[in-house]
Amino acid sequence: MSLRFALAVGALMLATIGAAAEDAGPARFTGESGACHYGADVSRFQSPLPRLSARLVSGLPVTIVAIGSSSTAGAGASTPAASYPSRLAADLTKRLHYDRITVVNRGVNGEEAGDMIKRFDSEVLSEKPDLVLWQVGVNGLLRETEMDATVTQINEGIQRLKAAGADVVLIDPQYAPKVLAKASLNDLLARFEIIAQANKVQLFHRFALMRAWHDANGMSFDKFVSPDGLHMNDWSYACLATALGVAIAEAGTRPTATAAAHPPR
Repeated sequence: MSLRFALAVGALMLATIGAAAEDAGPARFTGESGACHYGADVSRFQSPLPRLSARLVSGLPVTIVAIGSSSTAGAGASTPAASYPSRLAADLTKRLHYDRITVVNRGVNGEEAGDMIKRFDSEVLSEKPDLVLWQVGVNGLLRETEMDATVTQINEGIQRLKAAGADVVLIDPQYAPKVLAKASLNDLLARFEIIAQANKVQLFHRFALMRAWHDANGMSFDKFVSPDGLHMNDWSYACLATALGVAIAEAGTRPTATAAAHPPR
């Protein structure tokens, strides 16, 4: 098969998957706390996800690793199946009409950036991920860990993930009372923007997503935050997975993301 023909076939496959994702629509759902709403500012990444795109074009299995602390592990959810990684796996399979997607949950309660990086070799890179979703920074904020040190660790961690060939998406803090009480919150949010741009990775704005539920849609915190004032609940994990699924599906099927630039391993 010539390279030109292979690329044409791959482009057709990508267009077909992309059309399926578009046909699936935003899949807004309604739960006990009401409808799940999210805007284009959080459901579209600035750039494509080339590694994911290459795997989809080639019809190969896709492995996504979600690493983070308690809001990745699923603290506040009624069951492990209600965590955002579990919800995301189901969402992407349905949205992309593609059943070769695995989402591995590597969340551990209470961890900070340095703790997670120590697990990269054994629990992230060992999975040979095509996409890594890294939720980080919240515990450092709550414990008032020196922010420059946290930023350095995140930068180093991203470079390790990229060196392994994975696409990377950072997930910023949740909009919750205990997070809002921290004086360094705005600084941390600004740092996330800088980190993502400097390392050319994508940033999922979880904080903005949840803030819109509260400010724009008039939802009280008890509708989307657990009684501890920090963790998410079943409804908010499901809505997070939906918005993240929209962003991943679109970025992974965007025409400018081609298999030619990032051939599958």
